[in-house]
Amino acid sequence: MTQQLVRNLFLSHDQTYNRKMSEILYAHELEKNFSKEEIIELYINTIYFSNGIYGIEAASRYYFNKPSERLTIAEAAFLSAVPNNPSHYNPLRNSEQTKLRQNWILQKMLEASYISPEQYEEALEEEVVLNVRRKVDLHPDYVTYIHHEFTELVAKSEGFQDKLSQATNEESRQQIQKSLEERVQQLFKKGIHIETALDPFMQNLAVKTIHRQVPQSDVQASAVILDHHSNEVIALTGGKDYQKFDFHRGYQNPRQPGSAIKPLLVYAPYFEEFDVPIQSTISADNVCFGNYCPKNYGGSQYGMVPLTTALKHSYNTPAVRILDRLGTGTAFSYLEPFSFSHVVEEDLALSSALGGFTYGITPLELTSAYTTFANDGSYQPSYGIRSVKDHEGNILYSWNRKETTVWSKTTNDKMRKLLSDVVASGTARKAQVSAPYTGGKTGTTNDYHDLWFVGLTDQYTTGVWVGKDQRSSLAHLSQNSPHLQIWRELMN
Repeated sequence: MTQQLVRNLFLSHDQTYNRKMSEILYAHELEKNFSKEEIIELYINTIYFSNGIYGIEAASRYYFNKPSERLTIAEAAFLSAVPNNPSHYNPLRNSEQTKLRQNWILQKMLEASYISPEQYEEALEEEVVLNVRRKVDLHPDYVTYIHHEFTELVAKSEGFQDKLSQATNEESRQQIQKSLEERVQQLFKKGIHIETALDPFMQNLAVKTIHRQVPQSDVQASAVILDHHSNEVIALTGGKDYQKFDFHRGYQNPRQPGSAIKPLLVYAPYFEEFDVPIQSTISADNVCFGNYCPKNYGGSQYGMVPLTTALKHSYNTPAVRILDRLGTGTAFSYLEPFSFSHVVEEDLALSSALGGFTYGITPLELTSAYTTFANDGSYQPSYGIRSVKDHEGNILYSWNRKETTVWSKTTNDKMRKLLSDVVASGTARKAQVSAPYTGGKTGTTNDYHDLWFVGLTDQYTTGVWVGKDQRSSLAHLSQNSPHLQIWRELMN
């Protein structure tokens, strides 16, 4: 039993010589420091009771909806039957088999004089009725993301990330990924406490607002809300009617960012590289670069316009002109701190000024990048996990936060003015809220496949994406601006 406890608490179930030797040594130390009664108590509080339940107390509350101290002898024996073979004695699927082993356990209890003949007969006659407490996932969108982030945290902390980056072939990568997944499951099995930054009110509000503003069954949406003071993910939705571990549109869904990329890739680098004043002007007329001839919306031309006007009305030709002057290599170097996972070499083209990426950027990635505008030009990744602790409250894992200066405070101040103009008198007027500061940028991709708004107040940076899983036009919805309506409701 001690060796089984060691496997559950400290080791994997790999069939290796080294693991077996470690198991023996750990077991020896446990028996030196704990009594048999204490070891048994630890054991029954860590063993598996089928259906994702570990420990007698959790099993009692799950199968009978009451604490273990209130179990009858018959119920206690019934539960004790399960760990011997959790699949075979699964109470929900094989209750008859569980009942047979329960009777055997009661017989052994009688023979060992743990119960009297009268108690034995009473327990045999008692009908065991399950009262299963169904698990309710209150925040499946957020919980799914935390599972993903926890895997990333373990990978980073235990060297799996480095091994994956150094893998020379797909077979090696798959083997490393499998080892990582086994390690994560081992940690869950041992029992851990993950402290997160979840704000239940904001999470529920995001889910409900999306349902209200995007009632169409074939249209999806995702919202990301970050506290940019603490750089934490406080709310994140994965799509309408989301179920745990479904495809998550918040962090698994790279989409073309449209003009929402302009502040990060074009305007901020332009201010930083050339130190131009905010009143500078640029041509908003048509232009060609070789065979690439971008157009403003509707094909209009506007002559020389201030930078503030060019961004707040989302003119396209000024953005491409600026990117051409910057050079794509220089401009894309400003995106490196954000670690956009789907940006590829082919994206280093002038069309990227308008969001023309090969794969795109996820809502979480883009929203996280915008926190730079709230932090004087410095960037820290935003996380949902604050710490991971064991049963004793010892911290096992936490993120090692590192701040990177992306551009100067002078550049950032200029950008905040441009972004506030977008909301005050530009394409995001419908997103206006009562806050000391509001700024952001809209994004609409070709043929209205995607609608974006990423913006910030004095407290939060929030991104909203609206689109269809099977890309097709949202032109019929664009006039209602659901992305702006969702953002405004969340930030009001």
